Amino acid sequence: MRRSLHGKRAILTGASGGIGQALARALVRAGVNVALASRNSEKLNTLAQELDNDKVSLIVIPCDITVAEDRQRLVDTTVERWGGIDLLINNAGIGSWGHFIDSTEEICRKVMEVNFFAPVELTRLAMPYLMSGEEPVVVNVASMCGRKAMPAWPEYSASKFALVGISEAWRAEFVRFGVDVITIIPGMTNSGFQDNWLRKEGKAKLDFAQGMSPDFVAVSVCEAIRKNRSEVVLGTEAKRLLRFNRYFPKLTDWLIARKIKKLYSE
Repeated sequence: MRRSLHGKRAILTGASGGIGQALARALVRAGVNVALASRNSEKLNTLAQELDNDKVSLIVIPCDITVAEDRQRLVDTTVERWGGIDLLINNAGIGSWGHFIDSTEEICRKVMEVNFFAPVELTRLAMPYLMSGEEPVVVNVASMCGRKAMPAWPEYSASKFALVGISEAWRAEFVRFGVDVITIIPGMTNSGFQDNWLRKEGKAKLDFAQGMSPDFVAVSVCEAIRKNRSEVVLGTEAKRLLRFNRYFPKLTDWLIARKIKKLYSE
C-alpha cells in the first residue's frame, strides 16, 4: 500500500516543539490539513503563522491531553471544522531522568498519564471518525526505551513499553475497521526534549547534540505513513542497541549494569 498524504485531516499532539514542530512542518509540506495541539498556545500560534498558506488548513487547539474535556474538545473541534479525521499522531510526551529509588508515585503517574493514558483515550475518542476516514491511520511516537528499558528511565520506559504494547494489540484489532497503526521507535534526538523533564538527576552522560535532528525524524515518520510501515526504528544507535539486545539479551543487561555500577562507584 502506498498512502497519499495530500488533503488528509490530521490531529498532531505535542505540536509546539521538537519532533512535533518538525512533524507539523513536514505534514504541511505534504499537503496535510493539521490540527495543532499542545498546552503552549503562544508557540502553537507562532507555528501556525509560520505554516499558514493557501494549500492547507490549520487549526490551533491549545489543550492538555491528560484532561478528558480537552481531549473531547480537540476531537470535536477537528471534526466540526473538517467533517472527519484521517490521521492521528500521538506525539506528545514527557520524561523523567533519574533512578527509581529516588523517584515518587506522583512522577510515575504523571509520566504514565501523558505518555500512555492520554494517547490511549484520545485514540478511543477519534476511532469512530477514523473508521470512516480516508486511508486512516494512528501513529504512536514511542521510543527505543519502549523496546529496551533503560536505567534512569524507569517511568519513561514503562510508559513507552505500554504504548508499544497497545499499538501491537490495536494493529490486530483495528484491521477489521480498515484503520492502520504505525509505531515509531526513535533513538536519541536533538529535539529539546530534555528541557521539560520532571527530573534531571541521572548520572550518565547524554549528548543530545549528537542525536538525530527533529527534521530527519519528521521526514521519516511521513515516509512511514506513506509506506504504511508497521514499526520503524530510527537512529543508528537505537538500531544497533535493539539488534544487539535481540541476539544477546543477557550480555546487553550485563554491559548496562556494569556501566551503572561504575558510575555510582565513582
